Amino acid sequence: MGLLKSLKPALLAVLIVMGLTVNAKEVHAAETEVLTVAGGCFWCVEADFEKVRGVSEVVSGYTGGKVENPTYEQVVRGGTGHYEAVQIRFDPDAVSREQLLHLFFRSIDPLDAGGQFCDRGESYRSAIFVDGPAERRLATDAKDAAATALGQDIVTPILEEGPFYRAEDYHQDYYKSDDRIAFTSVGIGVPKRVAYNRYRDRCGRDARVRELWGEAAPFAGG
Repeated sequence: MGLLKSLKPALLAVLIVMGLTVNAKEVHAAETEVLTVAGGCFWCVEADFEKVRGVSEVVSGYTGGKVENPTYEQVVRGGTGHYEAVQIRFDPDAVSREQLLHLFFRSIDPLDAGGQFCDRGESYRSAIFVDGPAERRLATDAKDAAATALGQDIVTPILEEGPFYRAEDYHQDYYKSDDRIAFTSVGIGVPKRVAYNRYRDRCGRDARVRELWGEAAPFAGG
């Protein structure tokens, strides 16, 4: 950890994300761990973290609320208490929870309590979900480090993990799907992956992340 703290943020991000082109399925984990986070639109968080070497799968879903088996429409309408969230399944021998938490904070706007980027409302807030004191301690350390890096208070809460409900199949791997959508706000009859890229750009996600984190932003290209 001493070596990690001594590295410049930009170099640290590069080292952590090194191997983005490696197919995650080629990483064979003896034992897989799970990190559950919410960072706004789950399509975007899934797309980011499935690029990380050592991550075998990212599943989009809903958590943090009181409604059992919620639908997407219920969650985005509000009132369920659920966040759009993801479960990041990873091999701890290839990438650590600390590294993933470091990447997570630098892939969101942790100063925004009302949603993320163009997506507003309770379901789009950021959060980290933990199971037990050890995970809470790691999340707290990552949050403190992010606050120090930005010189501002972080509003992303650290919450106790609860039931996670997998989102509908059409939300999984949305960012790379060739399935066409009849009508969206970003085009008519376009593949999901095209609609996703247009949405992400128009929502201003990468622009805001670059504004906050600069070269330390691991996923905000361009």
